Amino acid sequence: MEKGRYQRLFDKIKKEAITVDYLPAEKELPVGTSKFGGKPYLPKDFVWPYYEETDFEGINKNRPLSFIAQINLEEIAGYDKDNQLPHSGMLYFFYELCTMKWGFDPKDKGCARVFFVDTDRDLQTAAFPEDMEEYCILPEFKMQFSGKTDLPYYEEISEYVTDLEWDQYDEESALYGYEMPKEGISKLLGYADIIQNSMLLECEEVCNGIYCGGIPTITEEQKKEMLERSREWILLFQISTLEKEGYELMFGDCGSIYFYIRKQDLQERNFENVWMILQCF
Repeated sequence: MEKGRYQRLFDKIKKEAITVDYLPAEKELPVGTSKFGGKPYLPKDFVWPYYEETDFEGINKNRPLSFIAQINLEEIAGYDKDNQLPHSGMLYFFYELCTMKWGFDPKDKGCARVFFVDTDRDLQTAAFPEDMEEYCILPEFKMQFSGKTDLPYYEEISEYVTDLEWDQYDEESALYGYEMPKEGISKLLGYADIIQNSMLLECEEVCNGIYCGGIPTITEEQKKEMLERSREWILLFQISTLEKEGYELMFGDCGSIYFYIRKQDLQERNFENVWMILQCF
């Protein structure tokens, strides 16, 4: 691909992401504020999600998911340049930290959940389930947002645009100001900062009951069909290793968790089918 085509490609595929920084919460944050950890602000009738699976010690148990973050969508509406998210309401992200599933097995469904609540609902500070492990309760941090223009990593775009050279793609993207971050960040929307491999096809495969912990046993025709459908998946939220104020939350070995959603589900405000994948070094 000649150099001029790279710029045209970048103009076509670039997306706006919303980056997240974490700041100390020196006092209790107002109800409805975007935040990481602490006690979530939820409707009174909210049912806390649970997930049953075997942990690293071989103990099978039905465990409450950890509350990871809540996002007040009004706070980030100005950064949503591609107009993909609702511009009001709350998004809540949960993940089960005892088992810390990777998302490559269809049985991992339910280990991570996303909930959307309209702003017309009364919110209140929610108590943690009594059976939640202490280390699964995360300290509270304020969130600070900013905008960022994203390009996909070569590993992702090359599944759909096959005449790219990886070294030229990286060189050209850096030349035009799109250099990929050297360490993990947290962000909404945009493209995933890939650690291992592209995750779009994996989302489509695993949500069709295919185990992706090895080489998926599907035909070339099935893979072709799923690859085409995988274009419908987009990144909703990437949460990377957090090291702040003496606290560390690490996913695997300096990894990230990625919440993906189909475009149509996002348009319809349906967060039931969000899929989570963990990648690490």
